[in-house]
Amino acid sequence: MSPGPCHKPVLLHEVVRLLGIKPDGTYLDCTVGGGGHAYEIARRLDTGLLIGLDWDSQALEEARARLEPFAARVKLVQANFRDLEGVLDRLGISLVDGLLFDLGLSAIHVDSPERGFSFRSDGPLDMRMDREGNPLTAAEIVNSYSRAELVRILKEYGEERWASRIVEAIIRAREREPLERTLQLAELVVGAIPAPARRRMKIHPATRTFQALRIAVNDELENLRLGLEAGFRRLAPGGVMAVISFHSLEDRIVKRFFRNRADRGEAELFKLIRPTAEEIAENPRARSAKLRAAQKVR
Repeated sequence: MSPGPCHKPVLLHEVVRLLGIKPDGTYLDCTVGGGGHAYEIARRLDTGLLIGLDWDSQALEEARARLEPFAARVKLVQANFRDLEGVLDRLGISLVDGLLFDLGLSAIHVDSPERGFSFRSDGPLDMRMDREGNPLTAAEIVNSYSRAELVRILKEYGEERWASRIVEAIIRAREREPLERTLQLAELVVGAIPAPARRRMKIHPATRTFQALRIAVNDELENLRLGLEAGFRRLAPGGVMAVISFHSLEDRIVKRFFRNRADRGEAELFKLIRPTAEEIAENPRARSAKLRAAQKVR
């Protein structure tokens, strides 16, 4: 058996090779998502254990169905990976043999208009990973945050060159009526960017704005910093931590974290891995992925 065609985990074989799955080992998938990577880890276990975390209850249910053949050696928990130590404590586990962070959006988010993550289909401006526990939505940010705060978010989290123009368009629009729909915002962003600049773009003009809002809604960068620290503390000597990032903000945090641990003599770094041309052709979502990994020395 293998995962269905709806879910294509990025850099799957490279992740499995780096983690070096031991049949009796304990592994933590900090972003289990649809369960693609987790499936390949779990099927290599015998007496070992895979713990899968996800902040998103919908993703967790999909993972539970996909991993049902291995239910005896899998534990799934709804939790933000920043809280992974508490999860391990409750399970009576002190150290794990390997950890994976896959920081990309899953198909559950991108292909579900009602979640509000996509600028290509209409839905509410939501963007929450945890719809039960997080009250902050993208709609609240664009409709209530100050001009200065909105500019900061777009510049800091989206590295958006046209942040000021986009925010001015948001301010003018929300004075007429609240911004509540994804396509409403996407069209506004497109209109705010000069046409010559739009024509030179290799990505959709709203990409960076939507990324920035999603990061702000879910506090993604701070969660990543805390998750990396917690994960490394609970990684056994000789164990491997692997992280797949999809944009420069995440990758800089991961790169800095691993280099710091290497400089302290606490870890040995693996060479950066990118997807092959063949994988990108089969799965275009892999095109911006970077896989960094480190083995804990002490």
